[in-house]
Amino acid sequence: MNGTTCFILAALILLAGYLFYGRLVERILNPRHDHPLPCETKADGVDYVALPRWKIFLIQLLNIAGLGPVFGALSGALFGPAALLWIVIGCIIGGATHDFLAAMMSAHHEGENLPETVGRYLGHKMGHILRLLCVALCTLVGVVFTLGPAGMLASLPDSLSLLHWSIIIFGYYFLATILPIQTIIGRIYPFFGALFIFMALSVIVMLFVNGYDILPNTDFFTGTHPHDTPVWPALFVTIACGAISGFHATQSPLMVRCLPRVRDGRPLFYGAMIAEGFVALIWATVGLSFYQGPEALAASMYDGTPSSTVTQVCTTLLGPTGAVIALLGVVVLPITSGDTALRCSRLMLADMLKLPQKPIRNRLILALPLFAIAISLTQVDFQIVWRYFGWFNQAIAAITLWTISVFLRKRGSWHWITTVPAMFMTAMCITYLLCSKESFGLDMMSSTAAGIIASMLLAALFMMHIPDETDE
Repeated sequence: MNGTTCFILAALILLAGYLFYGRLVERILNPRHDHPLPCETKADGVDYVALPRWKIFLIQLLNIAGLGPVFGALSGALFGPAALLWIVIGCIIGGATHDFLAAMMSAHHEGENLPETVGRYLGHKMGHILRLLCVALCTLVGVVFTLGPAGMLASLPDSLSLLHWSIIIFGYYFLATILPIQTIIGRIYPFFGALFIFMALSVIVMLFVNGYDILPNTDFFTGTHPHDTPVWPALFVTIACGAISGFHATQSPLMVRCLPRVRDGRPLFYGAMIAEGFVALIWATVGLSFYQGPEALAASMYDGTPSSTVTQVCTTLLGPTGAVIALLGVVVLPITSGDTALRCSRLMLADMLKLPQKPIRNRLILALPLFAIAISLTQVDFQIVWRYFGWFNQAIAAITLWTISVFLRKRGSWHWITTVPAMFMTAMCITYLLCSKESFGLDMMSSTAAGIIASMLLAALFMMHIPDETDE
């Protein structure tokens, strides 16, 4: 099977996953279509506001995408075609299922944030711990997703400096954090969405038009990382957004609070993750095809990040003008995740402090110190923040999957659609934590054994202590 056929088949499998597996997940959940939604029961004109379906889809897609489906996919491509397998299978069985069910679980409880839902199903102590971790994660996302786009914008001809772009982006984040969701986010995201779609489609189309050898290596089961980094577990941490990401579960309640109908949940949340998976598939394919090998791809990342790779690909394939538009499409991704990440931090802090967010004074009370901390964190090395963000992101995904499993089991639903992915993610996260040089640095066999044992013990505790009952 040649590379072009592999790419087309992978894209079709993603589409089939939405049409068939997504529908299966919805049937297992069996949501009540007459269930009152947060935009009806808690309407406040700020965060709980009904929005049109198309606008919710675009906002959700841009909220969850970030740098992951571009930077993460390019970094994952260093491992070879195995990256495509993880993107396709992980997205359908893991990420899209995770995002859709996390959103519906939030809708079931009036748009609760993730920490509140985790506390409800895994215990109040776990909820308190996750609440602090999620606030920290979302704040770090805001920091990382300021420095990344600021650096790319500063690289454009006759552009402002990195400092000036950082100030502008933080200024936008502040307004998006405190103003009603329809004031800025609801108005400009359609324009951002158009840039995003142009970026993804133009790059892959021009790759074909210019006659590149698409996926010259189609050995999906052999790692090719230039530094001999093993596929297990590193690939599964490297590619998070685009396959499965715990960060998404912190974002979904934002759009759940704007959801007008329960039946729209699958196309808007499962569908948005499938769309993100398609973007990750495109950039992983570009990385493997444009450079024709992992060594050349790694060499292009001379500054330690894929930003130089993105610039080179866009300039070569699209020319100067097209490259500027495409780069803006890439820049849009982190900016549209950074703004809602900091908004989520504000809302989670508000939940912790029981502070109503309709008065703008209360929003400023939380936003001002939050942004002071975020700005101070820009002095931390970008690579250090990004390295730990990847593992932490997947750990939250594992916790979210276990929470959904409890939610499904208490409803009397078939919970294995999330229990099996939860076991996999738990084993992977513990293995990576133990074997990674940045943490304990143990040998791979011992680390993997410990990860599998821990995962099985959690599954046994889950089966013994969570009864089947109806939670309606």
